Amino acid sequence: MTRASPAWPVVELRQYTLHPGRRDALVELFEREFIEPQEACGMRLFGQFRDLDDPDRFVWLRGFADMERRAAALGAFYGGPVWKAHRDAANATMVDSDDVLLLRPLRTDGGFALDDALRGPIGTTPARARLVVALVWAMPRDAEPAGRLERDVAAWVARIEAAPLAAFVSEHAANTFPALPVRESEHVVVYFAAFDDDAHWLRHRDGLAAFAPEPLQVLRLAPTARSLVR
Repeated sequence: MTRASPAWPVVELRQYTLHPGRRDALVELFEREFIEPQEACGMRLFGQFRDLDDPDRFVWLRGFADMERRAAALGAFYGGPVWKAHRDAANATMVDSDDVLLLRPLRTDGGFALDDALRGPIGTTPARARLVVALVWAMPRDAEPAGRLERDVAAWVARIEAAPLAAFVSEHAANTFPALPVRESEHVVVYFAAFDDDAHWLRHRDGLAAFAPEPLQVLRLAPTARSLVR
């Protein structure tokens, strides 16, 4: 597992349901207008993705230093001029933006290792990205099953020569910015890995059944041009 980025231990996994055919419009607006202004307010945008199994879903990840600074950062951005200027255009693409998991690294070295990652400028076409897969399990709120699952998944990822990216569990601190709802009543384990391509994933996905419990949500994610997680 990669080392954690200690500056951003609070992470939101955000899944947006969009109006049919509007995803590319949101991606273009998001990557042009919303990345740098959010980071200037004190958060870190780890990645933006097209869900390969749902053409009307946009998935993205952002991190915060702690829950108190999360509230300050979100207040600064959503109360600021950039969001006010573009919120109507963004909201016009969305059916629902409330599917949000609030997470923390499962282990101290379990977060995204992206402190030195460089994001391409607006309009560039980066090299081909790998397939990012997010595995989301609903589990009892107990550290031992979560840790055992993470070890089993990490061993499986190493065995099939995929790349581990990060592992998280639910953060159960009170939502410090209630204007943006989160799925507070749930407890999940989320594991991110990168595969060479979809064929690499398809060859090995059935191996999860040997040790992984149900229910499991699988997100097959294609990184956008300016996503740091690639």
